Amino acid sequence: MAKQVQTNGRESVWLLVLAAALTMLIYYIPMGFFAVYPLRLFVTFIHEGGHALMALLTAGSVEKLVIYADASGETYTRGGSQFLIASAGYLASTVYGASLLVLCSDGRKAKAVLTATALLIVALTGFFAKDLFSIFIGISLALILVFVVLSFGARLAHFSLSFLAVQCCLNALYDLRTLFLVSASTSMRSDAKTLEELTMVPAVLWASMLIVVSTITLLIAVSIHNARSRLA
Repeated sequence: MAKQVQTNGRESVWLLVLAAALTMLIYYIPMGFFAVYPLRLFVTFIHEGGHALMALLTAGSVEKLVIYADASGETYTRGGSQFLIASAGYLASTVYGASLLVLCSDGRKAKAVLTATALLIVALTGFFAKDLFSIFIGISLALILVFVVLSFGARLAHFSLSFLAVQCCLNALYDLRTLFLVSASTSMRSDAKTLEELTMVPAVLWASMLIVVSTITLLIAVSIHNARSRLA
């Protein structure tokens, strides 16, 4: 029994390494962006969902959540804590990616986690999406996750969860890098710009702080994943 458990933990680490390697390979493949385009939209859904949920948690309301074809998005809210709502988007995508990273250390939970993720996307779509494109994307992402759960074996589902976790984490950092560059060189509307208007602290400093917090969060998640894999 001990030998079997140790092998499962080791397998979790190797599946995560394989998912990371595949991610790196995709970026060197011509037109590789299109292969991960659905995942970019997924991360946008989580980001905008973070704004929406924080609005509700701070006694505000959500008018609508919009996902655009370029993988950007907007969430229209009323009331609530504007500071917390503006902060929640990037932190939500980071925390969700980190959570998936921790959870994929145990392959036995992979299908349950993917099912819960599909339900989350359905809930965000059903409650907050109003336009046809956002609804279509939300339903499509949920169906892809359900297909993986119903059609893939345990090991392939485990790899799919690992790949999704890696993509979420990397896309969260990529989005924050973009936020930093936009904040440093333009006055374009962004979450960091909103935080600047609320606090008078420059947007580039807010972007920097979000990068630091997200990086620390992801490093902690990697450490927990490795520790849990050794114990599994």
